[in-house]
Amino acid sequence: MRSGNVREEDSVVEGTGRPKLPVTWRPRNIRVVAYGLACVVVATMAVLGVVLPEQFRLTDRIGLVLMGLLGAGVLHLLGRPRLTATERSVTVVNGIRTHVLEWAEIIDIRMPTGEPWPSMDLADGSTLAVMGIQSNDGERARISLIQFQDLLRDRGEARSPAGRAPGTRSNRCGPCREG
Repeated sequence: MRSGNVREEDSVVEGTGRPKLPVTWRPRNIRVVAYGLACVVVATMAVLGVVLPEQFRLTDRIGLVLMGLLGAGVLHLLGRPRLTATERSVTVVNGIRTHVLEWAEIIDIRMPTGEPWPSMDLADGSTLAVMGIQSNDGERARISLIQFQDLLRDRGEARSPAGRAPGTRSNRCGPCREG
């Protein structure tokens, strides 16, 4: 599956600038930090397990490495978020939970200024955080949000209680407005 911010000519629908489906958007900065830190934690615990004084037993040393692996597992939860769009559905993977939605279930997606990630408004009246696009990625996040909003406008069918069409540009977030 291709990543978001698609730039290859064969990954974009001609004349629209929209990515071909399926497409996956993942945050860049948090993944670099989470997986980089996980490697440092595991390596540090492994080195500590080796250089501990002789009075520490093998179980103590193994325990240190296991604690490092546990820390890496927690950091993986920070690095795994993604948003995947296919012809039939949208999959939102956050730290622990995965949500598979039909396009018709999504009313809108928006990221107000200052928010760390966008929120999806769903047809049942609830909202869903979409950690797969993160504002600290700057321009990359803005482009990802616009790409998904364009796909939503093309595929979404749900209407908000106010009767607003899904993914309308008039409701874009502050950093995502054009002009």
